Amino acid sequence: MARLFDYLAWRGDLDFSASPFNPVDNIILSQLAYLTLDGIVSSPDRNEKISIESAVNIYNEKEKKPGFKLSSFFKEDHELIRTLGASKRFGNCMLLGYVNHIDTEREIQFSAVCIQIDNENAFVAYRGTDVNIVGWKEDFNMCFKEVIPSQTEAVEYLEKMAPLIKGELYVGGHSKGGNLAIYACANCDENISKRIKNIYCNDAPGFNEKFLSSEGFNKIKDKILFYVPQSSIIGMFMDHAAETTVIKSSEEGLMQHNLYSWEVTYNNLVHAEKSTAGSQFVSKTLREWLEKLDNNKREQFIESLYNILIMANVQSIAELETSWLQITGRVLKSLSSVEESKRKMMNETIKELFRTAGRNIESLIKQEK
Repeated sequence: MARLFDYLAWRGDLDFSASPFNPVDNIILSQLAYLTLDGIVSSPDRNEKISIESAVNIYNEKEKKPGFKLSSFFKEDHELIRTLGASKRFGNCMLLGYVNHIDTEREIQFSAVCIQIDNENAFVAYRGTDVNIVGWKEDFNMCFKEVIPSQTEAVEYLEKMAPLIKGELYVGGHSKGGNLAIYACANCDENISKRIKNIYCNDAPGFNEKFLSSEGFNKIKDKILFYVPQSSIIGMFMDHAAETTVIKSSEEGLMQHNLYSWEVTYNNLVHAEKSTAGSQFVSKTLREWLEKLDNNKREQFIESLYNILIMANVQSIAELETSWLQITGRVLKSLSSVEESKRKMMNETIKELFRTAGRNIESLIKQEK
């Protein structure tokens, strides 16, 4: 089974004139958006470009200094950028317009970067949700808010950067980044919209019914390429109203969300026949559960859960994985300080989730058999 780095070994010596942009290039550049590039790639205001090869050289020099670390969410990211910098295909691609904005008060986590592929093509890459808990809170706000702050910033970013980059536009991202790509393209200026060739949505959460029925979405709907792995959970959350392409992954379960696990050919992602019964079960359960909750109840539940985690001094999702035992104790202690009416509401909401899952479990068992 071949994956992203195998593709770079096969095609890294071919520039885009010899081998046109394809869906594998999309996941590579969507993954690149996860790297923290402060001090290496200029901000949108400066309009300065730097090649990926030169960016790697700067990183190598910075790494020699004590205490410096090019932070990222995935352990493979350091190898990725070095491999890109050394390749003929990506080394000369120009980076510009890097932005990384986290605001706990506004509950926003937004990051993006532009890649000028050549004189005829550019890729606008939106970062997905990183380890900061405020980013995950913003994702869940999609359940009850028509627009979240990151979506607004995504539109502003695209309209600011489009005049600074040349040629046709590919716009994409992974996880929440894919959601932002679709939202930005649906709401950007018409002159920019005309330049957009494809919108890549890689295992991203969907949208509310109002957005999916909007004029802006329907104008760009046919440009969307929506990919999910076989056991997708994130990508099955809410609706997309776009044709879904299921991709094979070398991992299992939630780990299939990782783009490094997606299987590839020399110029495409490896398609699977359909998603797993487990993925369909989770999607059906979550949708039915949300349908039973009005926006007010959704907001109350998410706000209460978030406040409990904040009171328990949980700052990132990584903490939940590495220190779950200690955090559980802090969460239970925080829960005791929540007023009784909110505790009762949370208890009933969670019970309804399990009741919904129970009603769907029989169909899952039948499919698995």
